[in-house]
Amino acid sequence: MRSSLRADWVLPIAGPPIEGGSVTIEDGRIVAVEPVAPPGATNLGRRVLMPGLVNAHTHLELSYLHARIPRAACFTDWVRPLLAARRTPPDQETVEAHAADAIDEAVESGTVLFGDVSNGLAGLSALRRSRMAAHVFYELLGFNAPEPDARVAEARARIDVEHQAAERDGLEIRFSLAPHAPYSVSPALFDGIRRDATAHGSPTTVHLAEGQEEVRLLADGTGPWRALLETLGVWTDTWKAPACSPVAYLQQRGFLNGSTLVVHGVQCTADDIARLRHVGATVVACPRSNAYVGAGEPPLADFYAAGVPVAFGTDSLASVEDLNLFRELAEARRVAPAVPARRLLESATLTGARALGFERDYGSLEPGKRAALVSVGVPSGVTDVEEYLLSGLTTEMRCEMPFPPPQA
Repeated sequence: MRSSLRADWVLPIAGPPIEGGSVTIEDGRIVAVEPVAPPGATNLGRRVLMPGLVNAHTHLELSYLHARIPRAACFTDWVRPLLAARRTPPDQETVEAHAADAIDEAVESGTVLFGDVSNGLAGLSALRRSRMAAHVFYELLGFNAPEPDARVAEARARIDVEHQAAERDGLEIRFSLAPHAPYSVSPALFDGIRRDATAHGSPTTVHLAEGQEEVRLLADGTGPWRALLETLGVWTDTWKAPACSPVAYLQQRGFLNGSTLVVHGVQCTADDIARLRHVGATVVACPRSNAYVGAGEPPLADFYAAGVPVAFGTDSLASVEDLNLFRELAEARRVAPAVPARRLLESATLTGARALGFERDYGSLEPGKRAALVSVGVPSGVTDVEEYLLSGLTTEMRCEMPFPPPQA
């Protein structure tokens, strides 16, 4: 069945805004994006049609921690109560219910694709029921874990089972393994995960250069992260500080490449940014979370200026008030006021889809792609709709999905 929508603005992302343009859909796919509306098109009026947003980094299984972990002045001060809360998680039903609510909230504010990081796949049932598209990163931790290769093999076997189940049920959910961070993953475990990602041709992700404490640990093996690792009983004297930045450390290990999503990157220096550009990694910025946990502000303008691909994520509800990516974009605009609006919007759509490996179907309005689009209300007097979309999603904007979420 074919249907067309006309709006005062169509924002393809793959090109400039089209005033009075239209999008035609057939069998759940875009067949035309045009500057004029065909006969019989539904007129949405003062709205902008655009591709749905891509939340390239969140933790749906932590949604039950919403408003339970206080804001902190430094990252390790935020981590301590987080770890304490996770020691006594609620029952699985409660975890799934909170994850389902978080997914609904994200969808209502325009998200159509998730990059979800999970330690135990506890939020997977909610994601499966939602039938939303996602890449799930099964995250491994182990600063001093024995038999890292066996852990990788066991984790790979588990996600292979989940992948087969998703395919059987017609779901657009893909899986790969991911390490947590340099302060929580041993060199051998990093190496094992990289070998697995290479063998399966899949993306991976890592929390990197988030707080100053991480920088200090890798520089000389001291500071708050070492103290916390000792308190947790996982510190080992066999680990030696690489005496370099977190980015340099993982580049030297061969972990970073064009299929790596580097999450946060707050503490990146000019040299780090050059390294990321060289390997082709994508930075996933989460500026609201960075402020909440006391990590600081990511050097967004520098990433863009250097040509580093930037995507956006919300992080989990343990460190943000909601999973609204439009509000994440508003914070990004505050942090990087000189970056063109079009580039920020591209980051929240096509760049995120590309980093997760979903660019064939998501991220822009182009013939052949899924009808994963949203429409956003635009009040009278607004002429620069791209800039307006960075003001934060308000009630007046009324984000809507003109078509049901696409099904595989």
